[in-house]
Amino acid sequence: MASELVERYFRKETLPNIWCPGCSNGTVTSAIVRAIDNLGLDQDKVCIVSGIGCSSRASGYLDFNTLHTTHGRAIAFATGIKFANPELTVIVITGDGDNAAIGGNHFIHACRRNIDLTVVMYNNHIYGMTGGQYSPTTPRFDRATTAPYGNIDRYFDICKLAIGAGATYVARGTAYHVQQLTKLIERGISHKGFSFIEALSICPTYYGRKNKKGTPADMLKWLKDHAVDIKQASKIDAEELHNKFIIGELLNIDEPEFAEEYQKMLNNLKVNYK
Repeated sequence: MASELVERYFRKETLPNIWCPGCSNGTVTSAIVRAIDNLGLDQDKVCIVSGIGCSSRASGYLDFNTLHTTHGRAIAFATGIKFANPELTVIVITGDGDNAAIGGNHFIHACRRNIDLTVVMYNNHIYGMTGGQYSPTTPRFDRATTAPYGNIDRYFDICKLAIGAGATYVARGTAYHVQQLTKLIERGISHKGFSFIEALSICPTYYGRKNKKGTPADMLKWLKDHAVDIKQASKIDAEELHNKFIIGELLNIDEPEFAEEYQKMLNNLKVNYK
């Protein structure tokens, strides 16, 4: 099955990829591909848009309509694509630095507008491609190239930010819980409106080494041990949930979709202002 997916959905001339050994970017990317395949989407009607960063290299490996954009601007480009051709399924691949820092304004306003995009944010808590700087999701007191004595910034709970800004589908999965992550991405793609999936991932090279997290296998085990499914979270007291993260579907509601509302306005203008 895996070889069939590679044959169909990857640009073989771009392989092997340049991700570090143990990096989970390939795992999250494969979850996106499996979600698309499970939904039976027309390959020519899928558009993958990415920004800048380790995760954003994925658009170059995938054989869809793809666009590798400038830093932090993937959602802005994706918005234009969706407006120009609403029939396309538009998926944004981004990282915690690309989306939560330089791209943060585009992110919150796309949530607010509820435009029909699916954003998958690979969250490895670090800027990997540029040398291991801390990002808006780096946990407090963890070390990074730009925080050699520990990061004193408070970090974003990016899913809460998405919900507060108006996204209508929000979920969190991990690179360990691959089947669940695939299903969450499927639901996000199928949802009409702005869908955001945080994919907790690992960066053994920069985040792992700086913070003595052990091997890639150790880091994946950490994800497993600290994840609490949303179905179980309500049964656990707050003290036990401390320093853990909730995975699963966090929000799924129906609200008017921005591009459709815009088209309704245009149709109304044509009728009433001839």
